Amino acid sequence: MSRPLLQAVLLVDGYNIIGAWPCLKKTRDKAGLEAARGELVETMTSYSSFQGYETQIVFDAQYQNTSSNKETITELLSVYYTDFGQTADTYIEKSCASFRHQIAQSLISRVIVATSDRAQQLMVQGYGAEWLSAQQLCGEVEATICRMRHKYQQRKQSQSRFLANTIDAKSRQRLAELRMGLK
Repeated sequence: MSRPLLQAVLLVDGYNIIGAWPCLKKTRDKAGLEAARGELVETMTSYSSFQGYETQIVFDAQYQNTSSNKETITELLSVYYTDFGQTADTYIEKSCASFRHQIAQSLISRVIVATSDRAQQLMVQGYGAEWLSAQQLCGEVEATICRMRHKYQQRKQSQSRFLANTIDAKSRQRLAELRMGLK
């Protein structure tokens, strides 16, 4: 059985996004970088889930003497910390090169890179990836959150306080038949 086609792979330049989103910058400045990373991961978890994107948030360990590390947050979201001396940009470029072959084999439909780094934008577009600026990603995330809230509120609202009014007509009819002993 073949693997279903993924809608998209989203690669996020973590520190670039933290530095560009006012809310994350504020968190970084008040509570520290760890808190800002956590907030970005939480935000992208919801976004990825709603969009169906396989998302990889990449943080570079360029100035830390650590080896690479991958944390799987959900089925659709992973966080990567690069090797010592490797930038997130390099990791993202290599990923775009490998995903290019997966697109050709129809394993994924598209690759999107979220960063406001102009040089990175040009490089990933050369590999056939789409590019989103940090501000565009922020706008898409906010719009998605609004859609999620609207969808949830529609389900939550009912015509009255009775449970029967929150289910569809066919189910209500079936429950009435069971109650009357008709079937």
